Amino acid sequence: ERAAAEIIAASGGEAIGLSADVRDYDAVENTLRAARDKFGAINIVIAGAAGNFPAAAVNLSAKGFKTVVDIDLIGTYNVFRGAFDYIEKKGASLIAITAGQAVNPWPLQAHVCAAKAGINMLIKCLAMEWGPAGIRVNGISPGPIEGTEGIARLLPTAEVKQQWLDKIPLRRFGTREEIANAAIFLSSSLAQYITGTILDCEGGSQLGDASADCLTVIPR
Repeated sequence: ERAAAEIIAASGGEAIGLSADVRDYDAVENTLRAARDKFGAINIVIAGAAGNFPAAAVNLSAKGFKTVVDIDLIGTYNVFRGAFDYIEKKGASLIAITAGQAVNPWPLQAHVCAAKAGINMLIKCLAMEWGPAGIRVNGISPGPIEGTEGIARLLPTAEVKQQWLDKIPLRRFGTREEIANAAIFLSSSLAQYITGTILDCEGGSQLGDASADCLTVIPR
């Protein structure tokens, strides 16, 4: 967080670096309060903490399952609920980072699928409850994003990476900048009438396997 604050300051902005375990509601609330005290009412909140590791359900301990749910689902709730008292109600944008596992079952990902599905439903429920106050709540569902821990953990070899690239309609991994752009859009005036939506930013990877040789080639 300090490194990010330094980058912002070097670019002419103003920032402070704070940290908290998203599983600790009091710590999260205290951090958000400190941000409000420094800069005033908060306009944008992004909940993006996540935990993941491939594990067959029969080899996954109850503690391991709970850890992922606590970080992903409970952590998202803690961030959003903790921010509620410190945000600018009219026009505030709350964004949760979810994943394709929320809607697509994956082997070795029962813990992640359960947690992400909970996030998607939390987004929709909060959008309904907090909409009358002027608060918009949305989600971004990234696909494989280059240079992230997710790629390193789930696609650990060049061979596995290529297998995935062959299945993605756009034939490439996404970039962190593209996810940032999606968040900027959802927080901008262009998205003032969008709430309760999960924005897929994943190159079509959730559509299915696009590696078939019989795919139609569009004439140039």
